[in-house]
Amino acid sequence: MTHLQAGLCPETKEKARLELNENPDTLHQDIQQVRDMVITRPDIGFLRTDDAFILRFLRARKCNQMETFKLLAQYFHYRQQNLDMFKSFKADDPGIKRALMDGFPGVLENLDQYGRKILILFASNWDQSRNSFVDILRAILLSLEVLIEDPELQINGFILIIDWSNFSFKQASKLTPTILKLAIEGLQDSFPARFGGIHFVNQPWYIHALYTIIKPFLKDKTRKRIFLHGNNLNSLHQLIFPECLPSEFGGTLPPYDMGTWARTLLGPDYNDETEYTHTYNALHVKQVMGNTERDCSPKHMTRSQSAVEPGTLKHDENTQPLLALD
Repeated sequence: MTHLQAGLCPETKEKARLELNENPDTLHQDIQQVRDMVITRPDIGFLRTDDAFILRFLRARKCNQMETFKLLAQYFHYRQQNLDMFKSFKADDPGIKRALMDGFPGVLENLDQYGRKILILFASNWDQSRNSFVDILRAILLSLEVLIEDPELQINGFILIIDWSNFSFKQASKLTPTILKLAIEGLQDSFPARFGGIHFVNQPWYIHALYTIIKPFLKDKTRKRIFLHGNNLNSLHQLIFPECLPSEFGGTLPPYDMGTWARTLLGPDYNDETEYTHTYNALHVKQVMGNTERDCSPKHMTRSQSAVEPGTLKHDENTQPLLALD
């Protein structure tokens, strides 16, 4: 069923074959076998089971049908268990909109050198009198829902960079085990995205301490792809080319505009000074994303000798791997 791979460039199709075991000749059968398992979980309301929707779950689990169904079931179970989070799950919801306007998350227009979308978070921007942690999580999940519509990103995946500069101990004290577990369940266990790495930069000592809180909730594979770089941006650049990063991360791109992604979701008429109540349009977002610069994609970049393949960085005392999402 080659139409299921429509929109993919030849390089990405080959990557899907080699890394995700994706076979265009059996995709329809794979999807149908996952769909046939739905009847085994009458306790869950599967609100979508169309081909394109199930396909993103297959790709997130390397076309393992049983693991795909587990993820699909957990996706809807998480939403059933947290109904308030998804009651008004749209960009113009007041809580989500405030989080988006404050840069939660930031989404770079360009891709990294492996075709992955880069999400960024500036932790110190969390004004706890303005944004709840749950609203920030909702904004991140909504952003991922929009981004995962792109079949290229279903295969190439995502990178997350968190800058902890000026993140206070008082702010960190609000990151309780309960809300951290909620975030991990939503991102690690219940969403069909492939995270190639999560990078911490400029983290204080108490962020290291938070690891002991979240460790019991993390899968082994998850622990291996968080990298704590501290202020060593050279180790970050070994994994993500500077040409793909804004200046805040030692990159060659201009400083990141916090309103970029919020304007993308809310439309071209978005205005920081007025309340804008138009729900994001997925087609509009897809068109905007399709017109973004992809100068850092694999088609446009050649690897330098200093570059390393994902997961092959040799860690020293300044760069510690902690977490991965697959």
